[in-house]
Amino acid sequence: MVAYQSLLRIDKTAKQAAYLQLANQLMGLIRGGELRAGQKLLGSRQMAALLNIHRQTVVEAYDELLIQGWLETRTGSGTYVVENLPEINPTPLEKHQNQNSNPAKTAGFKIENAPHLARGVLGASPHLHLDDGFPDPRLAPLAELSRAYRSQLLHGNPYVKLGYNDTKGSAWLRRELSAYLNETRGLKTTADNILITRGTVMGLYLASTGLLKKGDKVVVGELSWGGANMSFLQAGAELIKIPVDTHGLVIEALEKLCQQQPIRMVYVTSHHHYPTTVALRADRRLQLLRLAEAYRFIVFEDDYDYDFHYLSQPLLPLASADRQGMVLYCGSFTKAISPAFRVGYLVGSENAIHHLSQLRRIIDRQGDLMLENSFAELLQNGVIQRHLRKSLREYRTRRDAFCELLSTHLSSYLQFQIPDGGMAVWTRFDASIDLEMLATEALKKGLFFADGKFHAPLTHHTRLGFASSTVSELEECVETLKRCILSQ
Repeated sequence: MVAYQSLLRIDKTAKQAAYLQLANQLMGLIRGGELRAGQKLLGSRQMAALLNIHRQTVVEAYDELLIQGWLETRTGSGTYVVENLPEINPTPLEKHQNQNSNPAKTAGFKIENAPHLARGVLGASPHLHLDDGFPDPRLAPLAELSRAYRSQLLHGNPYVKLGYNDTKGSAWLRRELSAYLNETRGLKTTADNILITRGTVMGLYLASTGLLKKGDKVVVGELSWGGANMSFLQAGAELIKIPVDTHGLVIEALEKLCQQQPIRMVYVTSHHHYPTTVALRADRRLQLLRLAEAYRFIVFEDDYDYDFHYLSQPLLPLASADRQGMVLYCGSFTKAISPAFRVGYLVGSENAIHHLSQLRRIIDRQGDLMLENSFAELLQNGVIQRHLRKSLREYRTRRDAFCELLSTHLSSYLQFQIPDGGMAVWTRFDASIDLEMLATEALKKGLFFADGKFHAPLTHHTRLGFASSTVSELEECVETLKRCILSQ
C-alpha cells in the first residue's frame, strides 16, 4: 500500500493552488513508479481526510490528472492509474547513482563545452561608464517611437499586422531602408536586397550558418570583434588572422593568403575598425574588392557606426563600389537609437538575401513587425535622420571634451589618437599599470570600463567610450580614473 501520508505534503501557505500541488505530487509518484499502472487510488473522501484537506481539492486534483491522461475512472469502481503506462520500477534512494544531482542546475545529458562561446555578456553599467562605445539613450527619439508603435498597434487590419509575415522583415521598412541607404551610402538596392535582422549579431550568425561550411577559411584582423569570431567558429570555420595597422587591415597580407589557399570570407569593419577606430584606406578598399572578385570570397562588411564620423563626409562603404555581388553589408540601429531595439539589416544580392531569409525562418521566423513598421515611419517622416544629425553634433562635442580631459589629466598614464569617428577612444595604458586591477578598483568606485582582456594579443589597451556620458559625467569619470591610478 502506498504511504500517502509520508509521500504527499500540501502547503496551505504556498502560492500554488492546493489541488495543483496534489496533482503534481501524484503525477510524480506515477512517474517514479510508486503508483503503478492500473493501481486504484483512495477515494476522494479518504484522501481528503488522510491529508487534512477539503474533499473538493482532491476532486479537482483527480480531474486535472484525468484530463492529462494519467488517471481513468471505472464506473462503480473508483479512480485508477491508467493501464497503458510502461512498467516503472522505483529506484531505492540509497542505490541512486547520484543522490546530490539537481536537474534544475545540471542536465542529465552530456554537453560539449565550446570555448569560443565563453565570452561575457555586457549588461547595464553603473552611474559612471566609459563603455565600449554605446549611444546615449537619453538622446533617442523615444516619444516619436512610442507614438509610432502605438499607432501600429491600434490602427490597420489586426489580422495582417499581428499575424505571420515575410521572413525578410517588414516590406515598408525594407523600402524605406533601401531609399535611405541608397541616398546616404551610395548603394544601389531595392527592398529585395534587404533582410531585416535583430541586429548585426543575427546578420553575422545567418551569414555564417548559411554560407560557411566546416573547415572554410575566414580572414579577420589580429585585432577584431570577438562577437563576429564567435559566429564564424560556431559554424565550424577556421579563423586566419592578418595584421592591422593605422590604415586598417593589411590587404597585402590577405593577397598572399589568397595565393596559398582558398578563402571563403573576409570580415571587415571598414569605416571604423573595431577596436582601433581607424578607417580602411581608400586604396586598400579597392584592393580588397579586386581580390574578392579575383578569388571569389565573400566580404562581410560590418558598418556598425557609419553615421558617426566627425571630419567631413565619411568614406562610402565597400558595398557602394561592389560590382560583382561579393559584399554582404550589415548595419543596425543599435548605435543610432539604443541597443534595446533589436532592428538591423543585411544587404546583398537578391539570391543571397533569399537564401538567408529561408534560414532565418527556422531560428526566428520573423522579427517584431510592429517595431519594424515604427522604424519605417520614423525614417519616412525624417525623424531618424534629424536625430542622427543632432546626435552627431553632441557626440562630437563629447569626443572633443573627453580627449581634452584625457590629455590634461591622464597624459602621463595613457596614449591615444583622437578618433575621426565612432563612439570610443582606443587607448594604450602605461605598462606599469595593471589594467585589470585598475578596472576592478574603478568599478568599486562606481566607474565601469573594460579591462582590455578581449583585445588580446595586445595588452594594456582598451576602448573608452564617451558617447553615452555628458561632458560633466565625463569629467567625473576622468577624475575617478585618475584617483584609481594614483592609488595603485
